[in-house]
Order: sequence, then structure tokens, then C-alpha cells
Amino acid sequence: MRKKLTVFILVFLLCNHISVASAEENSNHTWEDEMIYFIMVDRFNNGDTSNDYEVDMNDPNAYHGGDFQGIMDKLDYIKEMGFTAIWLTPIVQNEPGGYHGYWTEDFYNVEEHFGTLEEFKQLVEEAHNRDIKVILDLVVNHTGYQHPWLNDPQKQDWFHEDEAILDWDNQENVETGRLAGLPDLAQENPEVRNYLLDMATWWIEETDIDGYRLDTVKHVPKDFWEDFSAEVKSVKEDFFLIGEVWHSDPTYVADYANAGIDSFVDYPFFNDATRIFSSADQRIGRYLHGVWERNSSLYENPYLLGNFIDNHDNKRFTRLAIENEEDPVTRLKLALTYMYTAPGIPIVYYGTEIAMDGGDDPDNRRMMDFKDHELVSYISKLGKLRQENPSLTKGDFQLLVDKVGTSVFLRTYENETTLIAFNNTTEEQKITLTEDMLPENSQLHAAFGEVTIKKGQDGYVLTLEKESTEIYSVSEAKVDSKVSNSWYYVVIGLCVLFIIGYFIYSFKRKRAK
Repeated sequence: MRKKLTVFILVFLLCNHISVASAEENSNHTWEDEMIYFIMVDRFNNGDTSNDYEVDMNDPNAYHGGDFQGIMDKLDYIKEMGFTAIWLTPIVQNEPGGYHGYWTEDFYNVEEHFGTLEEFKQLVEEAHNRDIKVILDLVVNHTGYQHPWLNDPQKQDWFHEDEAILDWDNQENVETGRLAGLPDLAQENPEVRNYLLDMATWWIEETDIDGYRLDTVKHVPKDFWEDFSAEVKSVKEDFFLIGEVWHSDPTYVADYANAGIDSFVDYPFFNDATRIFSSADQRIGRYLHGVWERNSSLYENPYLLGNFIDNHDNKRFTRLAIENEEDPVTRLKLALTYMYTAPGIPIVYYGTEIAMDGGDDPDNRRMMDFKDHELVSYISKLGKLRQENPSLTKGDFQLLVDKVGTSVFLRTYENETTLIAFNNTTEEQKITLTEDMLPENSQLHAAFGEVTIKKGQDGYVLTLEKESTEIYSVSEAKVDSKVSNSWYYVVIGLCVLFIIGYFIYSFKRKRAK
């Protein structure tokens, strides 16, 4: 009997160990692993026509009808593309004309064009049911042009003087001047500060959102952001803060990380990536790997930075490609591949998946068209690769080849290695990797071309068609998550069968005796 008990305990412990290991693997999912889909609420999808007040699809500065119900209706569409988080433009009540959400009229009310507070809570719940996090855009720098506080005698000291920003190198002027003429809030006033902090925590407690995208960060004093960060994280420890610091100096941007902001939309990445990939024959490695090296030296965790090639404040990538007389889809595939495989969190602006065109604001905010497009499946493939390969989210980042138009990058994490190759030229290219660049006896399996490359006499020869890219898994270092999961279930099954068989055998033996 003691022997039977010992065997049973050993088998149970083995199965339990495997279960715990699997649970730990799932719990290691962090913000570095997220993929964010950025939505301008009014321009995404009209799911409820009953809230269509003064909607005019022909006026680019008017409401177009997008709402919470419209987003809920498309959560599966977003999930299928591999996105694990959505970032929404501000949803608070705006003054007339504030379809974009940045002209606040009431910080505690929901914009009626989008729906109700209960509908937004439902949206968050539906998103969470699909393992999709929700990030809200939040503005604490200013209000709308006609905010009621402006006419309240008791709140005159809630705003800075009506002065424009004339000297962008003068930090005081940047923080106290009116951006685009919008009334600038005085965060140094304790009443204003407490109001804004209470408001920010209220939305978290009330709706269970997962993060804020912080608008116009550099226009608000750093000491406010220190208080802000501490306050919101006291409510939800893993609450994510990603800031917008629109500045050409990366050091200036990085300094705001000391104020408690976790991440930033990476404008230096955007500037180089859009320039390089919107036109052929541009050098990739020297500039974009340089962005990574700089980020590594400036940030405690550069993997949290938000990579993007499109947003609501700049010309769409498609328009840049068209202006360069290039095919937008070809160019987008190159840019998206780099964005998904470089260190950082990929952020895709709605419409990029259909190569939506658009010039300067507001033309870059057209209503979404949910049509079949090859980029939808391409982004889905990139998302799947990123989910299955930790080296693409947490791995180091080496530049192996850097020539005009061609670059090869290597990413390694623990026992997994992934290779990413780019041909940004208008001709087919052969790239040779020497054996010292890769682990011994490696095999490269292409994700898109589905070919396997073995070491030849000269090394590993990669053949890339013009204006194309490929992602290779290096077989010796790669741990295939599908195989790992299959093996996990096989072992569990064998454990169960062994236990059942053992007791049947014991039972028959006892009966025989």
C-alpha cells in the first residue's frame, strides 16, 4: 500500500508542476507584450443611430456618428487582428464641435454623441471578456474654449493668464501659455490639482479602465505628474500611463519618465520610420537601430515605449507614400513589420489596416470603412508572431547587416532567437549571413515564405524580393509555443491515463487475490 501511495504522489506532483509552470507562463504577460489599436471614437463605427445629434458626414469638423456601441460591435474584429488593448480618444462631454474629445466641457460626464456611462462600462466589460485592455485619452492641461468655469468668479484663479505660447524653448511659457488658444488650467492651484486627481481616480474606480494616454504632457508641470502617477497607481497598481511629449529632443522626452509616467508615444521612432519606409532605397539600420540604442540609454525600460507610424495629428502613412509615388500597401507592410518586430509596443491607428488615406488634420480622421483588405490578414499574422515569440517583445536587439536598402536584425530571449530581414530596394537582394552570426547548425524557417534555410558553403543566404521583408525563426533557439502547449497536454493526458491504469491494475490484482 505504501508503494502505491508513493507512486500516486509522485505522478500527482509531476502533473501539478506542469500545471503551475503553465500558469506562471500565462501570468508573465506584461505591458511590453500588448498590441494597441488606437480609435477615434467618433470616426470608427456608428452602432447606435439614436445618439446621432447634428451628425454631418460631409463636414470633416462635425460629428460622424461613431459611438461606444459601434466599438463593442467590432471588438471581435479587433481581437482577431491580434490586438490586446484599445486606446480611445477622450470620451468626456465636449463643447459643440469637439467630436475629437479634446475640448472638455464636463470632466465627469460622458459625451452624449458616444453613448452613456453605463454603455461605456459595458464596453470595458466586453473588452475585458476578450482579454482586451482599455486605455482612455485624458486631458488635464486645458478645457474647451467655452468652459463654464471661465464665467465663474470663484474659479478665475483656476486658469493661467490668457497668453499664447510665443517661446517654445521657455518651459514656463510652454506650461502656462494657451495651446491653440485653449484655456490653460493652473495645476499649481491646490484646488485645481485635487479636482484633476480626484477626477482621474474616479474614472478608474467607476469604469475599471486599465490605463491613460496622457495628452499634452509637456504643457503640465512635472511635479503634477508625480502626484498624478502616485494617485492613479494607488487605485490600480498595474495602471498604465503612456504620455504624449511632442518634442524633437529625446532627452527632453525621457526626463518625464522621472515623473512617474511609464511610457511615451515614441516620436523619434515615428519620425525616422515614416521617412525611411514611405520611400524605397532608404537606409534602415543606421537610423532605426540608433533610435533603439538611444532609448536604451535614456529609459529604465525602453520596451514600454509606443511605436507608431500613424496617428490623428499627422498625415497618414499612406499619404506620405503616395506623395513619394510609392505603392502604399507595399510600403505599409515594410513599416508594420518593423513596428511589430522592433522593441516597443506597436500602436496601430484605426484605418491603417485598410491603407486609409488622409492629409493633415482633420483629413487624417476619416470615417472607418470596414472592407476586406490584405493588410488586415497581414497585421493578424504579425500579431500572432508577436504573441508566440517572446523574443519579439522582450528580446535584445542586434543589427547584423546594414547596407543601403537592406538590413537584418536579430532578437534573442532566453532560448529563442528570431531574425528579421528587410529589402527596402526596388531589386531582388541576396543577403549572406556568416555562421558566426547565428548559433551553430542553425536552420531558418521563414514565417511568410514558409521556406527553410540551412547553412551553405558561404553561410546562410537570404533571398528577398524587391521591397519585401521576412521573419525567420532560428530552429535551435526557438521554442515553438504550439509544440510546447501540445506537449503539455500530452503529458497531462499520460499522467491521467497512468493513474487510471494503475488503479484498474490494482483493482484487478486485488480481485484475483
